[in-house]
Amino acid sequence: MKRSESKYFNTALLMDEALLQLLEKKDFPFISVKEVCKKAGVNRSTFYLHYESLNDLLDEAIAMLNERFVSSFPEDLVKDIGNEILTSPKYLTPYLTFVKENRRAYRLIHDKPELFSAEAAFRKMYRDVFDPALDHFHVREKEKDYILDFYTKGTLAIIQKWVAKDCKEEIPFLVDLIARLTFANERKA
Repeated sequence: MKRSESKYFNTALLMDEALLQLLEKKDFPFISVKEVCKKAGVNRSTFYLHYESLNDLLDEAIAMLNERFVSSFPEDLVKDIGNEILTSPKYLTPYLTFVKENRRAYRLIHDKPELFSAEAAFRKMYRDVFDPALDHFHVREKEKDYILDFYTKGTLAIIQKWVAKDCKEEIPFLVDLIARLTFANERKA
């Protein structure tokens, strides 16, 4: 990577992080370019060199989080995730590790789902991950919505409680708990 590309990337990362920090305290419409620049330690001219608006920065911050999320999984799991039991340690361990390392962003996403397009991301995840996994395990079409809700809402409730407690419990404890509660061992048979 060239030095100028690295500098560009680092500046963008500073602004992404600054925006996420400001979102913890304020609603998006009330955040200014000036505040982002001050928090990131960059000039307004640098901001406008990178972005046309705060919406562009928000889009980039969301893309950065999504990229971090996908890269937290081993490459072989990403390729074959539709065939993986989503309550297995192979899937849950990197997922929970990502949540723990990015718990501030995780809280933001769940506190402000409309801002982070959480609904659209969830639909994409359903189409790309959950639906193929349910097909792989020959789940009947009329059961899919129920199983999906049971898995996602139950798992999210556990993870949200864990994040609220600042991720104090060890990850293997949560992996085991989620697997037991979602009957992962019976699904493997």
